[in-house]
Amino acid sequence: MKYTLLTGLLALALVSCDNPADATTDATVGQTQAVAQASASAQTYLFTEASTFAFTGSKVTGSHSGGFKQLSGEFKLENGQPVSGSFTIDMTSIFSDHEKLTAHLSNADFFNIPQHPTATFEVTEFGAVQDGGLSVSGNLTMVGQTHNISFPATVTQADDLITIEAEFDINRQDWGISYPGRKDDLIRDEVVIDFTLVAQAQ
Repeated sequence: MKYTLLTGLLALALVSCDNPADATTDATVGQTQAVAQASASAQTYLFTEASTFAFTGSKVTGSHSGGFKQLSGEFKLENGQPVSGSFTIDMTSIFSDHEKLTAHLSNADFFNIPQHPTATFEVTEFGAVQDGGLSVSGNLTMVGQTHNISFPATVTQADDLITIEAEFDINRQDWGISYPGRKDDLIRDEVVIDFTLVAQAQ
């Protein structure tokens, strides 16, 4: 019995994979907040097709990557400082590294896209963090649930373009996405979000 147990533990250790979320910042999750507003004089930037939004999920035996091909939104500056922003993700544009996984992510076990075809993020606050970066807080709505999240981001400006980049992880359980996976291949709760949003002045 001892030999069998030890062998099983060693086998599990060999096939298990690291959690990608261990290398990223955990987003802080809280109650919904009032959305940030900009004045009429604020400069508007619209997100372009160069924007990308990706995710990475993992389980005991490996990880999978994917994302969404279509999003739209805007970003506003006043006196050179970010004051508000929002974007909408077309959930029907989902993709992943495996066709069957894409179909599974679309159904009620995960995003339930037929019932919830869009997800939204609305900025509630910008704050400064170390090394000149920003702390971004906003209401994230997906699968019919809304929570405020905060995470670090970088914002760079070149000519008439602004680029916003962030990488962090969220807990899918906070939005009621609780499908566990197989008993011998459980899905981790943490999901890494990695986006680059490119916005052009209007």
